[in-house]
Amino acid sequence: MRVIITRPAGDAPAWVDALQAAGYTACALPLIEVGPTRHTQAVAQAWAQWPNFQAVMFVSAQAVRYFFESQPAGYTWANGPRCWATGPGTHKALLQAGVPEASIDSPAADAAQFDSEALWQRVASQVKARQPVLIVRGNDVSLDSADDESAADNNSEQTEHSSKVTGTGRDWLAQQLQAAGASAQFVVAYERRAPAWSAEQQALAAQAAADGTVWCFSSSQAIHHLAQAIPTQSWVKARCIATHPRIAETARSLGFGQI
Repeated sequence: MRVIITRPAGDAPAWVDALQAAGYTACALPLIEVGPTRHTQAVAQAWAQWPNFQAVMFVSAQAVRYFFESQPAGYTWANGPRCWATGPGTHKALLQAGVPEASIDSPAADAAQFDSEALWQRVASQVKARQPVLIVRGNDVSLDSADDESAADNNSEQTEHSSKVTGTGRDWLAQQLQAAGASAQFVVAYERRAPAWSAEQQALAAQAAADGTVWCFSSSQAIHHLAQAIPTQSWVKARCIATHPRIAETARSLGFGQI
């Protein structure tokens, strides 16, 4: 069985190697390109306000990596905020960034799912009213920001609440925080965009739509980019694995035959 990993180029090799070690034919076909935000002022401001947050929630390992690239020198974790992670990959990235294990909250390693809902079950009891929680996220350049000015506007969402932020899981978490009397603030640490495919990659995607290949999706945005890359392709005969029900629903809306 051939499996296609659609994660960003920097993350895909570990998945490909693990699948090949398990006896599968695996290859990478990145559907998301990740890079640092072009507007770093909001990240610098978030670090300046770091002691004021009761917790900082990271939506992904990429959020951790790019946010901590701007970490001021000499920072210590004494009296710092809690760091929240939605899954083991983000938890591991926080450890690699130097966050002590005792300062991290995340779903248990054997949790049924890894998302905002599972995280909330772990952290709800510790939330304090009238204290902000920072949510570090990415920005979908192709959808949210047609030019630098709008990208800067999106990055300023650090001071806005969930009612003005697009998305799914992070919005739900912001709503829970507000219901508990806390506030949710957002900062963009990295940008996601559709990758530029070669002719060979285009041909691989078209073939994999109907030859029994299993696509592995860990992001709804990857599926949107796939639809943009080959807009006339039928996915009725295509098969995929999704890491979350919301991602599965996106694949269903594109027309994947087996999910």
